[in-house]
Amino acid sequence: MTTLKIDVPYMARVEGEGALNIIVENGEIKHLELNIFEPPRFFEAFLRGRSFMEAPDITARICGICPVAYQMSSAHALEKILDIQVSPEIRALRRLLYCAEWIESHALHIYLLHAPDFLGYESAIAMASDPELRPAVEMGLRMKKIGNQLLTIIGGREIHPLSPTVGGFYRAPTKKELQALRSELEWGLEASIKTVAWTATLDFPDFEPDYELVSLSHPDEYPMNEGRVISSKGLNIPVEEFEEHFLNEHVAHSNAVHVYHRDHGSYHTGPLARLNLNLDKLTPLAKKALEDSGHAFPSNNPFKSIVARAVEVVLAYEEAIRIIDQYVRPNPSRIEAIPKAGEGCHITEAPRGMLYHRYRLDDEGIIQACRIDAPTAQNLKRMEDDLWAFVPQILQLPHEEATLRCEQLVRNYDPCISCATHFLKLNIVER
Repeated sequence: MTTLKIDVPYMARVEGEGALNIIVENGEIKHLELNIFEPPRFFEAFLRGRSFMEAPDITARICGICPVAYQMSSAHALEKILDIQVSPEIRALRRLLYCAEWIESHALHIYLLHAPDFLGYESAIAMASDPELRPAVEMGLRMKKIGNQLLTIIGGREIHPLSPTVGGFYRAPTKKELQALRSELEWGLEASIKTVAWTATLDFPDFEPDYELVSLSHPDEYPMNEGRVISSKGLNIPVEEFEEHFLNEHVAHSNAVHVYHRDHGSYHTGPLARLNLNLDKLTPLAKKALEDSGHAFPSNNPFKSIVARAVEVVLAYEEAIRIIDQYVRPNPSRIEAIPKAGEGCHITEAPRGMLYHRYRLDDEGIIQACRIDAPTAQNLKRMEDDLWAFVPQILQLPHEEATLRCEQLVRNYDPCISCATHFLKLNIVER
């Protein structure tokens, strides 16, 4: 009997701390665990006893790259409890804020985190040392910077914005402030179209699992802040029924919870799911960029998520320009929030996938209970299932290439900003 042991004791550059342990006997996987061992941070626990007005700012600290998603899921859920209906102007500004976050997050992942894997470089720094690739890295950095600048104009700063709140914004920018960035957004739109064409030339492994793809769907627009939950296997529910269909559980080998579909097990959420399920809602230039790429969607190849992200960057730039051109400054910039008892939930589409928040308030607006299902928690079980299906294909590869392929597979999901360099240290022992 031939036994192959793949032991990754420490994955330093994923969302938290983790390890990968695999045992293969005679070509068959006997044991596989993606072990997330970072101590829990207890956000849901220490939100209890705090005012509802604190929730958007506190939950934003869960992530430094997608704080807007946490602010928006939180604000929407609380507004349902408080019977707040925001104005069309506030709604448009929130969509613009979301565009900014998609731009900066997706551009970072495409150029600095994911592309080096496809091109055989250990990091974006190493990639930039190639004179032929340096312009691409510089373009990606400029695209990200534009997203950060838009976040600053709307939210007051690029990381953990200050202005978004329950009911709207503490301050809404003027049209002049937004228009000052328009020329950069136009450059970014052209750069994003080039990005789709560039990602389309990458070499994608032949790997298409039988996914259940899950995302929001909105009748009138590509989903960001609102919509119903739909899936590629027929699910179509309001967000209020999320917990009836999606369960979370602690597994023995991980401090991170696994979220799974009650009927179908693991599922895939994120750009690949959104694009597959909302092709008819793409903006005109995003749709053309995808068509010109030569890649057919729907596609279940997780490695092609880099193309899906690039298409969403086109959409975000295109939407940002449209919203700024039509912008009317909200007045007032926020609707007064009056405390009341109740329970509410909401889902928005973070760059990495669906982000679910639920809160229960007492009559003074104090949080009594909270549940947050982050995109990475929803994808963790799917990542493990991907590895179960993918590892047999790479067992005969050289050590370094097998390591790269495993990293690449996990990085398809953009699990964290810290995935900037190679994070798998593979030890292979064969007996």
